[in-house]
Amino acid sequence: MFTLDCDRAHLHAHPERELSADEQSRYEAALAERARGVPAQYITGHQEFWGMDLIVSPAVLIPRPETEHVIETVLKLAAIERAGGQECPPHKTRLRIADIGTGSGCIAVGLAKELRDAEILAADISAAALEVARANAARHRLEDRISFLQTDLLTGIKDNDFDFIVSNPPYVGDSEADQVQLEVRRFEPRNAVFAGPAGVEVIERLIPQAYAALKPGGWLVMEISGTIAEGVKTLLSKWDEVQIRPDLQSIPRVVLAKKPREKKPGA
Repeated sequence: MFTLDCDRAHLHAHPERELSADEQSRYEAALAERARGVPAQYITGHQEFWGMDLIVSPAVLIPRPETEHVIETVLKLAAIERAGGQECPPHKTRLRIADIGTGSGCIAVGLAKELRDAEILAADISAAALEVARANAARHRLEDRISFLQTDLLTGIKDNDFDFIVSNPPYVGDSEADQVQLEVRRFEPRNAVFAGPAGVEVIERLIPQAYAALKPGGWLVMEISGTIAEGVKTLLSKWDEVQIRPDLQSIPRVVLAKKPREKKPGA
């Protein structure tokens, strides 16, 4: 399909199709890249996520199904608010969401697709990653509702009225490197995977910045791993309604926490 630039139906409907010399060369080159461990998504330049075809490159982490749980969590919280519940802060204007460490833009684009009344900021420290995220927003005609900013986490963002701060931050510790797939270690951006010795170093910086940027009653929603779940929960001791939700394999995957409506001392 990649070599012929066709869909699956076309491929099956034309079993007699023979590759030209150029197509054969392209096919063999792709196989050679895969044989040396390059992820198929980087070879084809595409990955499916949340029912969307997203562009990916070695500048960004490949979107994974587990990250869809972040989107599901935000949508459930937003639905409670719309139904008149108290899970989310009341607001008179659009939902304001910041996706920190946006990478390919998968979370920002997925939320923009589902929440038509949302205003979304997608931030990343990598200019190359932001180029991919912009391309994905444009690909799905959502660029008018997503703004992009190159910055380290929330550094320089003065706003303090976000309804949601969402993130899939790096959360693997250096000591866990041998447990990470070889192709991830070799080909995906290291600063999108590894956070430091313990795995919580980026999250340690993100939590207080998110606290400052959220409106009272706003939510922080992050993807994590089971390895750091308890450590992250400790870091959120000053927050309300802290929950850790599992993925489909029952592994702790998403942490959510609400900023208190009244500031707590030392928060």
